Amino acid sequence: MTVSTFFQHVLTGISLGGAYALIAIGYTMVYGILRLINFAHGDIFMMAGYFMIFSMVTFPWQIAIPLVCLLTVVLAVVIERVAYKPLRTAPRMSIMISAIAVSYLIQNLATYLFTALPRAYPEIPFLKKILHIGSISSSLVTFITPVLTILLVIG
Repeated sequence: MTVSTFFQHVLTGISLGGAYALIAIGYTMVYGILRLINFAHGDIFMMAGYFMIFSMVTFPWQIAIPLVCLLTVVLAVVIERVAYKPLRTAPRMSIMISAIAVSYLIQNLATYLFTALPRAYPEIPFLKKILHIGSISSSLVTFITPVLTILLVIG
């Protein structure tokens, strides 16, 4: 393995680790505020992906990205109001069962509506740009993700 290949893999690993860190921060914030593990957390991310696929077909990316953020927040608020808020005073096991049920509901609803076939994620023009730093080449997203993660962790 060459040195440039090694650094290419290190950069990719740091970027992927940043994405995992952002998801972990989401879990931590929900648990810290509500004192419950939101089993539907990943399913909400999945729905955001589907929202993006369908929004990019209809709208330019400048409209699709804020729209998807808004739709995802609305979905999360609806889930909180319908599945979690009524159970705030209930035993913790009831809340956990509700969280698992919401997760299964979203997964199966997505499978029913969109099928289980994989879909290509739409390309966002400025994010597919390839940057070259010395002998290392990678997409702009690979460079942006760790920076955004650090900014969100600090801020």
